[in-house]
Amino acid sequence: MNYLRRAAARVQSQAMLTVLHRDRPEAIQQLGAGALHELRQWPDLEVRDIPDARSGNGCSVSGAYFAGTPAVLAVAASTSLARRDFTALHELGHHLQQTTVELMGILLDQPDGGTALEESACDAFAAEILLPQTLADRYIPATGPTADAAVALWRASNASRMAACVKASERLPAPGHVLLVDSDGVLAFAASHGLAPLRRGSDQSHVPVLRTALSSRGRSEGRGRFAYRDGILGEELYLQTAEIDGYLLAVAVTDLAPWRSFAPSARQPGPEPTEYACTHCGEDFTSYAPACTRCESAPCPDCGRCGCDRGVSERQCSSCFVVHPLAMFDGASDRCRDCD
Repeated sequence: MNYLRRAAARVQSQAMLTVLHRDRPEAIQQLGAGALHELRQWPDLEVRDIPDARSGNGCSVSGAYFAGTPAVLAVAASTSLARRDFTALHELGHHLQQTTVELMGILLDQPDGGTALEESACDAFAAEILLPQTLADRYIPATGPTADAAVALWRASNASRMAACVKASERLPAPGHVLLVDSDGVLAFAASHGLAPLRRGSDQSHVPVLRTALSSRGRSEGRGRFAYRDGILGEELYLQTAEIDGYLLAVAVTDLAPWRSFAPSARQPGPEPTEYACTHCGEDFTSYAPACTRCESAPCPDCGRCGCDRGVSERQCSSCFVVHPLAMFDGASDRCRDCD
C-alpha cells in the first residue's frame, strides 16, 4: 500500500464509522465490546462459523463476505475469539462498502475499481473499533512502533494480534510491514505500508532475523529480505521482533527504524531482473523469473523455453551464407526468411 492509499484507507474507514454511527448509534461501542455477539443480533446479517474461511477472495483475514438477503459474514471457527472478532469486523467493512451508496462511490473512483482500497479500509475499520486512536497514542511513540510497543498495545486491549499489527502499521515512519509469523516461519498476517503486501501463508523462515528469533525467546534485530511470489526477494529492510502469544511480531521498515539511533535508507530499486539471450530463438530478454537449476536460464518470454535441450540453435543459410538463429528459418528450410 503506498502513502496515498494508506491515507485513503484511513479516510474511507472514518467514513465507514460515520455511516455506522448514523445508522446504528450504539453499535460502535457494542462492537468493540464483542463484535461477534453484537453482529449475531443484526437481522440483516448472518454470521456463519465455518471450518476454513479462506475462500480465495483476496482477504487478508480468514473470512469471507457474501452479499445477499441476508448478507453472510463467514468467520473461521478454529481461530481465537479476538481474531474472530477482528475478522467479523473486517467482513462487516466489506458489507458497509458494498451496500452504502456514498462508500461505493469512493471505491468506484479508484483506478482498479476500489479493490485494494476496500481491503485496506476493512482492516483499518476493524482496527479502529478495537483499538481507538487514544489507546494507540498511549503505547506507540511519535517516532513509530517498535516490536515491543506493538505487543504492549495488544496486551492493553481486548483486540486481536492482527488488529494490533494494523494499528501499528498505520504509524510506521517509513515504508514497511508489521507481521505475524508462526513457529514454522510461515506468515500468518501482514499489514503493509508503502510496499507490496506479502502473501499470507508464505514461508519466510529463510530470513535470518526470524530464524534467530524463532530459535530463541522471540527477540532479534537486524536486516532481511522477505519472499514474494516465485521466491523473488523484496528489498532489504530493518527488522525487529518480539514474542506475542506464541507468534513472532515483526516490525520491518526501509529506514528510520524507531529502535535504532541511526537507520539510513536500506532501499534498493526492488527485485532486480537478470538479462539472458535465448539459445532457441536468439532473442535477448530480461526476466524476474527463477532460473532453471540445470541450464541457469529463465524461460524465454517469446518461445517459452529455457536453455535445456537446446540441440542445434543456429543454421547457415544456403543463399546468403549467413549463420542465423533457428527462428529465422521456417521448419527444415535451408533458406532464411530474408532470402525466402
